[in-house]
Amino acid sequence: MVKIVLLPGDGIGPEIMQEAVKVLEAVGQVEGISFEWETADMGGIAIDKHGLPLPEATLKACRNSHGVLLGAVGGPKWDDLPGDLRPEAGLLGIRRELGLFANLRPAKVFGSLEAASSLKQEVVAGIDVLVVRELTGGLYFGRPRFREALPEGGMRAVDTLEYTSMEIERIARVAFEAAMVRQRKVTSVDKSNILESSRLWREVVNQVAKEFPDVELNHMFVDNCAMQLLRDPKQFDVIVTTNMFGDILSDEAAMLTGSLGMLPSASIGGKVGLYEPVHGSAPLIAGQDIANPLAMILSCAMLLQYSLGRPRASRRVEQAVEAVLEAGYRTGDIWQEGYNRVGTKAMGDLVARAILEGGAYGKS
Repeated sequence: MVKIVLLPGDGIGPEIMQEAVKVLEAVGQVEGISFEWETADMGGIAIDKHGLPLPEATLKACRNSHGVLLGAVGGPKWDDLPGDLRPEAGLLGIRRELGLFANLRPAKVFGSLEAASSLKQEVVAGIDVLVVRELTGGLYFGRPRFREALPEGGMRAVDTLEYTSMEIERIARVAFEAAMVRQRKVTSVDKSNILESSRLWREVVNQVAKEFPDVELNHMFVDNCAMQLLRDPKQFDVIVTTNMFGDILSDEAAMLTGSLGMLPSASIGGKVGLYEPVHGSAPLIAGQDIANPLAMILSCAMLLQYSLGRPRASRRVEQAVEAVLEAGYRTGDIWQEGYNRVGTKAMGDLVARAILEGGAYGKS
């Protein structure tokens, strides 16, 4: 029995989580996997019910599971709360408490969605980039962090950017190991012309690279990388970078695929992995059955791959998504004239059906 903790969260999170469960149940039926589900609170809903964005009971459930699925957290309802009590604090907290230092964000363009990107089709065709983002260090976790009033009036805010050589070494090793089973090319992204932390980053990455002589290593400043992702994205295989840079660049890479609604992620490094779509809670469309669940569903594929060691089951999910897209079904964010527009639930139904029918939906 495989125990999965579900953290639906806020906004569209509960809707897309329902479709994730639907798809995993279909995979379980085909692959002989029995799932046990436990739902727990995190984010805004946890604040409303428990007064905290990450209750201890939620952490305990996650630690005692085989994997965690997260929908999305946050929304304007909680924007005026202190930083340590906002929904996003729960996200940072669970990464820290579970030791999830590596975030894997694949940006792959499905052939049937090449025309959905805002870039020219010839630029995005065949893109398959993996962003490896350091997840528990850098500017998001550095201390001190505070605000203070200035004697002359006004306020001063301080955030601290720091990295240790150990933090850099372990995330670099994840990137190089990933590259070994891909195209054997790593691009390390930093701002070493300005930041002392980036100069250490580059030094340590160079040291780790010596352990992987078959992998080509390139260094790139983050501003240039942001430009190159739009100019020539196919030059990249694995991108490894800091917490904040990875947060920004992976969202940019997501738009190459046509929509943030298509990008899954895996947070690994501890005993239990956490899997979530890259997009946010999208409160303006919550409850309308129009959210794209495919990033959440593809996050399930990553769970099957990394936490459960079921590569065949993982591929079944990916193939089912491809089959449904090839058959012409689209949610509103990726819809174009001539395709069949469907809602959240219908898209989940289609993917589950494709799994049960062997991934051949729409091709008979």
